[in-house]
Amino acid sequence: MINRNLIRIRIVQIVYSWYQNTNKDLRSAEKELLFGLQKSYDLYFYLLLLMVELTKAYENRVEAKKNKHLPSYEDLNPNTHLIQNKFIMQLRSNTQLQKHLTERPLIWDADNSFLKNLLDTLLDSDTYKEYAAIESPSYEEDREFWRKSFKQFIYLNEELEDILEDECIYWNDDVEIVQSFVLKTIKKFSEKQGAEQPLMPMFKDDEDREFALKLLHNTILNEKQYRDLIEKHTEKWDFDRIAFMDLIIMQVALCEICTFESIPTSVSLNEYIEIAKSYSTPKSGTFINGILDAIVQEIKEENRIFKN
Repeated sequence: MINRNLIRIRIVQIVYSWYQNTNKDLRSAEKELLFGLQKSYDLYFYLLLLMVELTKAYENRVEAKKNKHLPSYEDLNPNTHLIQNKFIMQLRSNTQLQKHLTERPLIWDADNSFLKNLLDTLLDSDTYKEYAAIESPSYEEDREFWRKSFKQFIYLNEELEDILEDECIYWNDDVEIVQSFVLKTIKKFSEKQGAEQPLMPMFKDDEDREFALKLLHNTILNEKQYRDLIEKHTEKWDFDRIAFMDLIIMQVALCEICTFESIPTSVSLNEYIEIAKSYSTPKSGTFINGILDAIVQEIKEENRIFKN
């Protein structure tokens, strides 16, 4: 689940912090990197849990209405599609989800007002009304209801993003990426898998974890090599006045280009230019693109990298 885009962003942040700290310890930086990536994985489970918690909030609301002093016919005969939703029942009992929540507890109890408002929005929607009108929803219809609801009311929800940022500083930059993985997870659910439906692993494979650690180590340990290249190709600018974040992004990008032969240079360049657009100045993407293009051309001509 932790893809290389997220790894790159996290390493740029860690390397930036490395130069801000007086106590420079590579082992501590490595621990900080892995801790931050673990928190990103926690967010994945936290968002899966949100659908379960919304269902629980609806169950509580239905029960409260039934127990009113003078319940109406509608109070006594509510639509129970949400409560009996087969996808949610499968998710709620998922072995991997329950194991993660046992080892790393996550709760939504502090955000009851958000849950209430989100549930109200969901129940007032056309998506819910169409779902509620189905006489006896199939598993696929139950799952599709939650896929649509997550995409419409949870994905890119600004109030949710504010809550998540307050909840954990490591989640500020993760929300959109992790939400996209939750949507992919919903789509992959199969009724026949039952409680053993596999969720996404933290890393796709050991290679991604090694990519993260190697990129961090080499960026820091080979600082002089990469900084010299950058300084040589920024003669038209005052090196000391280059935006510090631009310098860090170029240093990490050069490390990736020079270290990982299996990653096409164009892929690395595009990824770090996008990071620059989001995390540095408005002109940083163009500036970094020009400098890195010139450096890559030079080291290719000198046969210091052998890839496209």
